[in-house]
Amino acid sequence: MDTSKQKDPPPTISARVDRFSYWFSRHWLLVFNTAVAIYVFLPMLVAPTLMRLGLAGPGRVIYTLYSPMCHQMASRSFFLYGEQPVYPRELAGTNFTPLEAYTDTISEFEGANPDNWAGFFLAARRFVGNEQMGYKMALCERDIAIYGFVLIGGLVYGFWRKRREIRPLPVLIFIIVGMGPIALDGFSQLFGYYATPLSGGDPVAFQEMLGRIFPLRESPPWLRFATGALFGLMLVWLIYPHIEKSMKASAQEAAVRLRQYGK
Repeated sequence: MDTSKQKDPPPTISARVDRFSYWFSRHWLLVFNTAVAIYVFLPMLVAPTLMRLGLAGPGRVIYTLYSPMCHQMASRSFFLYGEQPVYPRELAGTNFTPLEAYTDTISEFEGANPDNWAGFFLAARRFVGNEQMGYKMALCERDIAIYGFVLIGGLVYGFWRKRREIRPLPVLIFIIVGMGPIALDGFSQLFGYYATPLSGGDPVAFQEMLGRIFPLRESPPWLRFATGALFGLMLVWLIYPHIEKSMKASAQEAAVRLRQYGK
């Protein structure tokens, strides 16, 4: 029998797994960057654009999908297609017209007292937008900055790693520089609101003591964005070099196994 014309046996499951492992180990950064790009552009561009085009059903699906990952408060989100890119609380002290100036004409804020911060936050979460104000992104300003700069950092990492080895950021520096500003800004606001009675009256007992340490404040959009961007970049610097090292080892191991299969 002429064995020269026999076909090679179909690859085993193990061979297929090793082929995928080899491919993924060499292209993990492309996969990561693509996944992050999809994750950030859906809420940033697609959701508000669908609402603008009158496709509220598909648009609200995106808001619903991202709702567990973000508070989505209108006062802390970027808007597209409206009078302003942001509508911060009056307490933030920006030059933008505050959200409170619009709430009397917005059904979601009916009965929501600005002094009752919990009720007002819930109303700001429900409000997606309108023709005048535009439509909010499905992630808040800080989250948009975090994931957006994870993507930017991933692209920069892909460019720079071809020129020199990138060492991971020390954990202590990540905690101080990456996590420190975002934690200080976020928790100081949170505790300030916890120290504010929902009734709008004067705080007493523990709330009074907490309010002395953390006075009521609301971060302006630029600070939310800056702290999120810094965290996103530092996160890439911390994690991606470790992933790169692991993926190189995986690629080498998969290549050895593939050679054993004769593939």
